[in-house]
Amino acid sequence: MTADVVIIGGGCMGASVAYHLSRLGITDIVLVEREDQLGAGSTGRNAGGVRHQFSHPANVRLSIESIRLFEQFEDTIGAPIDFHQDGYLFLLSDPAHIGAFRQAVDMQRGLGVQVDWLTAHEAAALAPGLTTDGVGAATFCARDGICDPNGVTMGFAAAARRAGIEFRRGCEVTGIRVEGGTIAGVDTSRGRIATRTVVNATGPWAAAVGEMAGLSLPITPLRRHIFMAAPPSGHAWPASRIMVIDFATTFYFHREGDHLLFGMGDPAERPGFDISVNWDMLNDVAPVAARRLPVLAEAAIVKAWAGLYEMTPDAMPVIGRTGPEGMYTIAGFSGHGFQHSPAAGRVLADVIAGRDAGCDLSPFSLDRFATASTVGEGGVV
Repeated sequence: MTADVVIIGGGCMGASVAYHLSRLGITDIVLVEREDQLGAGSTGRNAGGVRHQFSHPANVRLSIESIRLFEQFEDTIGAPIDFHQDGYLFLLSDPAHIGAFRQAVDMQRGLGVQVDWLTAHEAAALAPGLTTDGVGAATFCARDGICDPNGVTMGFAAAARRAGIEFRRGCEVTGIRVEGGTIAGVDTSRGRIATRTVVNATGPWAAAVGEMAGLSLPITPLRRHIFMAAPPSGHAWPASRIMVIDFATTFYFHREGDHLLFGMGDPAERPGFDISVNWDMLNDVAPVAARRLPVLAEAAIVKAWAGLYEMTPDAMPVIGRTGPEGMYTIAGFSGHGFQHSPAAGRVLADVIAGRDAGCDLSPFSLDRFATASTVGEGGVV
């Protein structure tokens, strides 16, 4: 068979690119997903956070556009999503972090984002039960929040299907054909697809897929854990779904229904595709969790899972043309991919269609790694 475009990867990025290409009238597209369900990879294993508060202006601009679409998702895309804008609260205890966040807040405000600079006392008032010992300052953006990754992915996919785009689930890509420096086709477990355009939207697996086309991508998988706790008898969680982040430790939590979702980065974690739960990780998380939200010390863990961040050296994504003519990549978001999928998918669709993407693409270019002057994202959690 033939297709104008083959998208590899059926997570939030692949679905967003498919939808936005359909909006441009490009519908002879086959999206190929290895798993039996869409969004079964990193999309389905993240905490669903959505925020404006990044240190790189390019990421803030992606957030502004993406959150605007989340706010209007049902009217625009035709599918309801579970989106709660209760805010993101960053707790800052390291003087260097306070200085960096001061600069970031000035930049965010300059782009039209309302971010509040708070004292520790003001921060504690936003999340009852929170302790702020050692906190020197905090930031809060009320339009940040929590969103359902599955609902967003399925919404984009359904709209793309209505436009005539084909989705092949349970179909694994086994090779990418390149002839004379140009994409010629994709080999899959269900046959060959002749095409001149391939989109690599495979998240943590992007480097392996890139190698099929002779392309080296500096994207590595890194395991991150999420735990779910039930409140101890006689106690309650903070009433809102506010996302609280202790930036120095990367410990975070937010209410998820009757439970509390929390996690923290592991500095000792090494790159790899293992997504089994390392329960020893709780030994590192527990004292930090108990210090910031004491009620967690008595809570019962009811569920845990691990997912993969798709890390680049500067924690910025790769979006755009990469490698052979007709090869495009949208991956390497370093933990903030889901929340940027609406804008990133639109940007790449414009690039593929030869349109002006309306933004500076240099922070997302693969070529940036050939120089030593790249400016990275400092707000990775």
